[in-house]
Amino acid sequence: MVLGMNKNDIKLIIIVLIIIISLFLIYFLNTNKANKAYVYYENELILTIDLNNDKTYEVDGKLGKVKIEVLNRKIRVVEENSPRHLCSKQGFISNSGQSIICLPNKIIIELPNNEIDAEVS
Repeated sequence: MVLGMNKNDIKLIIIVLIIIISLFLIYFLNTNKANKAYVYYENELILTIDLNNDKTYEVDGKLGKVKIEVLNRKIRVVEENSPRHLCSKQGFISNSGQSIICLPNKIIIELPNNEIDAEVS
């Protein structure tokens, strides 16, 4: 036995490890990858981006041009004119529900949920 551990201690450790691994797998298997991104300037939709096509885009922000890159179904701000460059430091996002908020430039990049919205009349 290891350091005075009995069989019940070992069983408890194994159960806890199984629970942690299960939760980890559930989290990563249930993340939905987004198919498109919406770019807003001052809460107005200015661009819809297909994340299936690797490409670079430029939009006008309050402080100047904001360069957006799509690569391998992920999106990020590459360049922008803000005092601390917080927008570009946020890095890539790819999962539904995530967003990049660039307050100095008043630009928001949002990855919507892929669920089908249905209207009932």
